[in-house]
Amino acid sequence: MAVTVRIPTALRRVTQGQGEVTVEASNIAQLIDALEKEFPGMKERLVDENGEIRKFVNFFVNDEDIRFLQGKDTPLKDGDVVAIIPAIAGGNK
Repeated sequence: MAVTVRIPTALRRVTQGQGEVTVEASNIAQLIDALEKEFPGMKERLVDENGEIRKFVNFFVNDEDIRFLQGKDTPLKDGDVVAIIPAIAGGNK
């Protein structure tokens, strides 16, 4: 299934500057593996040493947060759009 992945600015150096890529995947875990195959070094930025999605990385499938779906097992279908959104913290009062 062809899935469009929106890449945040902070990860675009891994994708040679591309802000959007297309991969074949039927769930988020496969999407991460497909990104790694096409863009080596991507996986380590998305998951920790245990294979869990890093706490500061959020995935949205068609605007739905996968934390409220099935996490890495969230199914994908042809034409879905997955956005990778880095968490932002900090600031002043």
